[in-house]
Amino acid sequence: MTDLGDEDAKLVVLARGAFGRTGSGQGAAVRDLDGRTYSAGAVSLTSLSLTALQAAVAAAVSSGAEGFEAAVVIGGNPEDPGVAALHEVSAQAALVFARTDGSVIEEQHE
Repeated sequence: MTDLGDEDAKLVVLARGAFGRTGSGQGAAVRDLDGRTYSAGAVSLTSLSLTALQAAVAAAVSSGAEGFEAAVVIGGNPEDPGVAALHEVSAQAALVFARTDGSVIEEQHE
């Protein structure tokens, strides 16, 4: 397991919280360039389907975030379409995929 800094560890806690609250099988959290954090679970409606990372990015962007420092995803994978959304806004954003216990599976740094 990779040791994360305090700020990224906070994202893990937020992603785990979203994972637990929504029961969607996914949780994600992002930190914008101002240090604000946003978390979300996956959305699965007949008329709208978003991965947790897509939902977290959408929440941040709709709140005025102009870029991202980092994101954490639980229950996702590198093929998640939210990765493209995250990197469309901030190609340099760090991305961590973690297990439900918070241990790191993979880290991506651009």
